[in-house]
Amino acid sequence: MKRPSHSETPATQFLRAQGVAFTEHFYDYVERGGTEVSAAALGVPEHAVVKTLVMEDEQGKPLVVLMHGDRKVSTKNLARQSGRKRIEPAAPEQAQRHSGYQVGGTSPFGTRKRMPVFLERSVLDLPRIYINGGRRGFLVCVAPGEILRTLAPQLVDVALEESG
Repeated sequence: MKRPSHSETPATQFLRAQGVAFTEHFYDYVERGGTEVSAAALGVPEHAVVKTLVMEDEQGKPLVVLMHGDRKVSTKNLARQSGRKRIEPAAPEQAQRHSGYQVGGTSPFGTRKRMPVFLERSVLDLPRIYINGGRRGFLVCVAPGEILRTLAPQLVDVALEESG
């Protein structure tokens, strides 16, 4: 894949401003390919690719969930652990409006709106993670501790095994 000559996004601007060390990784984006495609393209375990999911609570307030690529989010457990009645994935156009990013290119860094961030606790056990850099087909690799430092997420245990 041809690497864009300029990979600056709101996410990379945020990371640089926060002094976060990161590496840039490009791959051929596949519509609905998800973390399976990016992990295979980069030759990394899908467990180390972290998805950025924009969800909404019962009042329509947005929040971000960071989850292993090979796991699903238990929205029931997330609602319980975050003190909300209900949480569900935001519609793609809502997710884009909240984050400022195109779906498939959503990064938790440099979002248009500041939203509460929930991080699956076991992500912190990984030495490095690959997370969207703010554009389709573009991941950044960072130490997971940088998410704690820059986004101050609430840690949750809401992972479900992917079935099928």
